[in-house]
Amino acid sequence: MTDRRTDDAREEPVTSTLTRTAGRAEAPLPGARGALTEALLAALRTPPGAGRTSRAGRSPWPGLAGADPYGEDVQLALQLCYELHYRGLRDVDPEWEWDPELLRLRGELERLLLDRVRSEVAGGTDVTAELGALLVEPAGGAGLSRRLAERGTWQQMREYFVHRSVYQMKEADPYLWAVPRLHGRPKAGLVAVEYDEYGAGHAERVHAQLFADLMAAAGLDSGYLHHLDDVPAPALAVVNLTSLFGLHRRWRGALVGHFTAVETTTASSARRMTAALRRLDAPEECVHFYAEHIEADAVHEQVMRRDVVSALLEQEPALAADLVLGIQAIGLLEDRLSRHLETAWDAGTTSLRRPLPE
Repeated sequence: MTDRRTDDAREEPVTSTLTRTAGRAEAPLPGARGALTEALLAALRTPPGAGRTSRAGRSPWPGLAGADPYGEDVQLALQLCYELHYRGLRDVDPEWEWDPELLRLRGELERLLLDRVRSEVAGGTDVTAELGALLVEPAGGAGLSRRLAERGTWQQMREYFVHRSVYQMKEADPYLWAVPRLHGRPKAGLVAVEYDEYGAGHAERVHAQLFADLMAAAGLDSGYLHHLDDVPAPALAVVNLTSLFGLHRRWRGALVGHFTAVETTTASSARRMTAALRRLDAPEECVHFYAEHIEADAVHEQVMRRDVVSALLEQEPALAADLVLGIQAIGLLEDRLSRHLETAWDAGTTSLRRPLPE
């Protein structure tokens, strides 16, 4: 395991990663993955609105006819559109965030993704049954975390970290958009959970910062979205759907369902990840990130179910179908990501778009 940090590096304080990443707020622009992202990246390097007025109501963006909603081109394009609402993109004019043509493109891409997801989930309105099902381990085991715990290699673990970095470096941010769209008990409960996600007021304990510490300890670059070029579409789709639900008030119920599903399943998977990392003799920063989630998310699950979901259904029972959609959608996309990783590993190849250094 020569790619781990040296003993001297292990002795650095946790705050060292915080210092190193403090000036790296905006994400670098990645490479294109098709005609759509090639045109989008070229546009983002120019002033907003320059020569891109649509004609006869048609989109000026190429590559949408017959586009695969789960494909690399669509998912990277959505990631770029959404990132303008987070920290922004390096060397891109911040005015692009509200450019009408870009918002029109984002809307078309969102419809593609959401239509596909909704066609592949069962739907329904029984929120209690959906949440209860999350507590029952599948007959075939617990998927990727079980595999990593039992037979994962250190290099596979590092690949897994890279896949997760696209979300974990902004952990909990998409769910904050629900706060102004809720009131009473649901709002108070959601804020209580988010307060923990952001380190209860301590910058070094913010979960995104803990993941940055994990990345550095694993010998990986801890810069914000540094690995965007390495992460394939299945991992981007997981994050993009979260952003989609977060940015639309219409989907506030789906966002709450999505968040509740994450908090319900994280404690058990974090327990297996902690066991996997200890088996691999991983750096303590890596173990700490997952160990932190075991107890915290067990508490968060109860708060989300009792104070957020139940109270929200009392206020707005019509949101039941959207809550179920959020729960089922995250399960669908997480399963797609797990299959992608396991298929690659079974074939003895990297699950990333390019191999990590050994």
